[in-house]
Amino acid sequence: MTRLLLLGGTTEASLLAKTLAEKGFRAVFSYAGRTGKPVAQPLPTRIGGFGGIDGLKAYLRTEGITQVIDATHPFAAQMSAHAVAACAETGVDLCAFERAPWVAQAGDRWQHVPDLAAAVAALPPEPARVFLAIGKQHLDAFDAAPQHHYLLRLVDPPEGALPLPDASAVIARGPFDVQGDSELLRSEAITHIVAKNAGGRGAEAKLIAARALGIPVILIDRPYVPQRSICGSVAEVLDWLAAHGATPRGV
Repeated sequence: MTRLLLLGGTTEASLLAKTLAEKGFRAVFSYAGRTGKPVAQPLPTRIGGFGGIDGLKAYLRTEGITQVIDATHPFAAQMSAHAVAACAETGVDLCAFERAPWVAQAGDRWQHVPDLAAAVAALPPEPARVFLAIGKQHLDAFDAAPQHHYLLRLVDPPEGALPLPDASAVIARGPFDVQGDSELLRSEAITHIVAKNAGGRGAEAKLIAARALGIPVILIDRPYVPQRSICGSVAEVLDWLAAHGATPRGV
């Protein structure tokens, strides 16, 4: 009997969850638990980690999971690597539902860097106003460049003081639009943007706005994830499920 585990946390995961529910698949939606009020899903939902590879293996076996769809954020490399290892060791089929990375267009002023440390090093030595669009994880890396003012965009209000000496925060949940991001960049007099190359449309608005305003973008490349099957659309995921014997209830 088909039972799916959908590792979520992205717009694509929510879209897929809606489709799986409508088609009658038995599936569980899993959130990592990094936001205080995650988006409600039309599938049974669990929140929290699995306890590493061994914990995920135990969950797959206990719950009778037949296929795993990894639709986590492209930078959730540890979870993705754990899924690859756990599925390989338990014989559970795995695919990733992954959005394509952003590609520079005419007018973009992008500098690609491999990691957070390189992003910090790419900022100018003189004080700048930086839109730090990387979420709430690993902000402390920018302590190494305290001369800048950092604008953070967070899903949840921070608990206590912001983790940087000169910072302010905007609390908002995407998807964002170009007009709103253009107004934000202008009103905050942003001179640089630091972002992860997450891809997708939900967070692309800041890059389109930066292109129009001539603002340089420091773009962090995606981390390495072990090889796995990759689907780029809901239709491709459904085809992959069919090819691996997954069927909705009553079929």
